[in-house]
Amino acid sequence: MEYSILADIYEKLENVSSKLAKADIIAKFLKSVQSNELSKIVLLLQGRVFPSYSEYELGIATQMMIKAISKSSGLSSEKVDGIFKKTGDLGLTAERCVAGRSQTILLKKKLSSDHVFENLQKLVTMTGEGSQDRKLGLISELIISAQPKEARYIVRTILGELRVGAAEGIIRDAIVSAFLIDEKTAKEDKGKAVEAVENAWGLTNDYGSVAEMAKEMGIKGLQRVGIQFGKPMQVMLGLAAEKIEDVVKEFGEVIAEYKYDGMRVIIEKKGNRLWLFTRRQEDITKQFPDIVELARKCLKAEECIVEGEALGIDAKTGHPLPFQILGQRVHRKYDIEKMAKEIPVQVNLFDAMYIHGKTLFNAPLTERRKELEKILNPIIGKFQMAKSIITSDTEKLEQFYQEALKGRQEGLMLKVPDSVYTFGRHVGAMYKIKGVMENLDLVIISATWGEGVRSKWLTSYELACRDPDTGKFLSCGNMSTGLSEEEYASMTKILKKIIVSEKRKTISVKPKIVLEVAYQEIQKSPNYESGFGLRFPRFVRIREDKGPNDADTIERVTSLYKSQGKIG
Repeated sequence: MEYSILADIYEKLENVSSKLAKADIIAKFLKSVQSNELSKIVLLLQGRVFPSYSEYELGIATQMMIKAISKSSGLSSEKVDGIFKKTGDLGLTAERCVAGRSQTILLKKKLSSDHVFENLQKLVTMTGEGSQDRKLGLISELIISAQPKEARYIVRTILGELRVGAAEGIIRDAIVSAFLIDEKTAKEDKGKAVEAVENAWGLTNDYGSVAEMAKEMGIKGLQRVGIQFGKPMQVMLGLAAEKIEDVVKEFGEVIAEYKYDGMRVIIEKKGNRLWLFTRRQEDITKQFPDIVELARKCLKAEECIVEGEALGIDAKTGHPLPFQILGQRVHRKYDIEKMAKEIPVQVNLFDAMYIHGKTLFNAPLTERRKELEKILNPIIGKFQMAKSIITSDTEKLEQFYQEALKGRQEGLMLKVPDSVYTFGRHVGAMYKIKGVMENLDLVIISATWGEGVRSKWLTSYELACRDPDTGKFLSCGNMSTGLSEEEYASMTKILKKIIVSEKRKTISVKPKIVLEVAYQEIQKSPNYESGFGLRFPRFVRIREDKGPNDADTIERVTSLYKSQGKIG
């Protein structure tokens, strides 16, 4: 397929805001795509060349992209940078620069989507001495071969800033419409089609392969998708609840577990092979050899997939450590054994999704827990079941909650005993009760340089919540308090790596860094895109266990606003 066709689809998506309209555009387009290209095309529609769980990132910085546009257009880097400052978008900058080239260059050759996809994947394999020059050359070659509109979307894809609003829910609906239903399909059958696509996506984490299976095998084929060891699956997520009483009133008896201040970990075991994944689908097997060894000793099943919370432990006192400390191990590449001794872990298991060849997703939670206990040979204090009780007595639950807080944990998880396992959703089957209910997990979308002695740091951060329908991030406040000088320096170092544009003292950044934020109250505010503003927001911590898609939604912010007793 010519890349220009895909670029036309990008432009159509960019020019409509309706979720239904976007899904319809993609569905009609997918019907025209050949089966052997479908997986790649669906990834490109999401602005990716690797599935979401992949450890690979293209990692191209703004300055390198400016050099590539300069090299391919014949304009100086200063000229390109000047256009960028006006547009605030390197994709549009590339489009303008390419449009100014001579016609003879533009007619040189046509790009295919396959060529773009494969060359962008090559970027991650370019390492070592001279790799930056090779990357620059490859990107420049693509832009030289591109028409103006194509250049816009190639550059945006490389930078992870496609901006066409093809969120995961829209891709799901498009796959359903393209391959599984038609206008005459009954509502019940549409529901089954959506469920089949979601099930396959939950197990594969890749809508590209799901689209391919949907086209070739239909609903029955998707329903046969099974466990894929070595690949992460989507995990079930809980909703926040205000009071223990509210959950008990709705469901009666609940399973209450400690909500540990740790890291969600999914353990996959197949024979002697083990894999560890986080809730963000990061492969952390190499970083936690101690968990791997414990799992080998304590999980008696030949094959299983279980889930729990890894908690950092103070090697001297035996007390639990906050997640920020454990988080130091997540991205560690060197001195792993040393770090494992300095920050040992305790694994607290609470669910099982697969045991001895049997999937347990549709089994009630009580049964899943029993199956987990059967295969667990615990080492108390090291690898064990999460601390829990089962009751409908609110006084007992409140006492258990206070015990969790005194034990330096975040609070409780309240789970419905007969609930099934639902992939990748915040579902009404498990609820979080935390010590500080109003804290929000928000994404940094821009930052401003400080003044005076703080002029060397980015000290003010624009925060945003997530719109789950469009995938956009909506501003809801500015934060500049709660950080130490060391944290300002660290944050500046992190944000400088993901700068998208810069205007005077303010930079825009890729929405990647999630912060836990406390505040006094939520107010209505026309100054922010969400329509809400945080009063006196304060930094609590970086949520290294969360990605941008885990940030709190506009619905959550709205709900908290209403819970304050505000009118309107």
